[in-house]
Amino acid sequence: MVILSQLVTSFIASAGFGVLFNVPLRALVQSGLVGMFGWILYYLLVEQGMDTVPATLFGAMLVSLLSFLSSKIYKTPIIVYTVSGIIPLVPGGVAYNAMRNFVIKDYSLAIQLSTQVILLAGSIAIGLMFSEVINQIVRKVIVRK
Repeated sequence: MVILSQLVTSFIASAGFGVLFNVPLRALVQSGLVGMFGWILYYLLVEQGMDTVPATLFGAMLVSLLSFLSSKIYKTPIIVYTVSGIIPLVPGGVAYNAMRNFVIKDYSLAIQLSTQVILLAGSIAIGLMFSEVINQIVRKVIVRK
């Protein structure tokens, strides 16, 4: 039951963000699915005991890969799927708690949470970039053959 609620809420979050970013209606479901699959990979990896930073990295890589495939299949720019698909992985709650702890002058916890936010944001960026590099390499190898 928990998995089902994770699937539904991550799909709604991704598709809802797609609406905010004016994603074309024909790509809204696909962008929601991209975010849903990225989040569920993250969720399952964390449930299996993996730390959140590498789980976020793998989730971002999956979002990037699925965005690339969706952009080729549906002939839409890749950014349409990447932006709304990465939203469930963004550490907004942790960033909020970090700022909240700065305000209440609990600097030790605030620094710890801020560091976690930086690591998570960095893993999202690296995951998107690494997956794109792999896509470029695969495309060049396929073109050579």
